[in-house]
Amino acid sequence: MAHEHKLEIFRGLVKFKSNTQKIWGVLIFLTIVTVVEVALGIFKPEALMAQFLGMKILNWIFIILTLVKAYYITWDFMHMRDEVKALRRMVVWTAIFLILYLLFILLQEGGYIESIYTSGYVKRDF
Repeated sequence: MAHEHKLEIFRGLVKFKSNTQKIWGVLIFLTIVTVVEVALGIFKPEALMAQFLGMKILNWIFIILTLVKAYYITWDFMHMRDEVKALRRMVVWTAIFLILYLLFILLQEGGYIESIYTSGYVKRDF
């Protein structure tokens, strides 16, 4: 007997009758998130240009929306919702921690290079 996949998204708030409808629903959700990202990238509202934790709020929004899309693609298209809870946590949380660690490293190194250039002391060309 084939394994039946759950035909709902958003923790059961939206239910579908077939897998095809569910795929279209997920595609529409991901498209809306992408359109929001592109619109913010084009218009760049001044209210979101303030600094927060060393970066512009707009950049934080981009990072969060990208993580939402990555999580949702993993959750629905890789069928993580149908797996055992321990496997889901292991895959998703490992990826999230690795992304946050990479983000931390990039911010630290970027801040160091920016401070070198602004202080006028350049020992070698980066």
